[in-house]
Amino acid sequence: MRHNKKFNHLGRTASHRHAMLANMAISLIMHKRITTTVAKAKALKKYVEPLLTKAKEDSTNSRRVVFSYLQNKEAIKELFGEVSQKIGDRPGGYTRIIKLGTRQGDAAQVCFIELVDFDPDMAKDTKKKSTRRSRKSAPKAEAAAPAKEEAKAEAPAEEAPAAEAPAAEEAAPAEEAKAE
Repeated sequence: MRHNKKFNHLGRTASHRHAMLANMAISLIMHKRITTTVAKAKALKKYVEPLLTKAKEDSTNSRRVVFSYLQNKEAIKELFGEVSQKIGDRPGGYTRIIKLGTRQGDAAQVCFIELVDFDPDMAKDTKKKSTRRSRKSAPKAEAAAPAKEEAKAEAPAEEAPAAEAPAAEEAAPAEEAKAE
């Protein structure tokens, strides 16, 4: 039985797993986005998020603790400099995993893992798309299925009033112009 064995061993020895996760964390901090398998990305997320939380407080002790995990001076400078400023007000959830599909060679599930605040495409404010309003009122969600069946049965009957509606609308502006 595997009681209380919660983390994924990734088919590696402990030393290999720690080295691999440290290297992936350094790459993530330096490049802000890396491509890997879903299993490795989930393991990396558990590994790197506590380090990002520790980096929010720039003290000698927190730098030493993070350095004990990463062992890379450039990554520490980047983490405590640019990265900690961007994630300073975020309460957690510093990384995002976006699944890409399967890899050609071995059909492994592949994904991006990225730092959330560094993706300019996701940070853009999406404006509401103006939708074209139709003349017909949309059926309510509750009665959507019966309404669709009725619409199929009444489709030929509704075509005639739809053709008359534009003519009536054109006549209304003409009458307003005469009144003026």
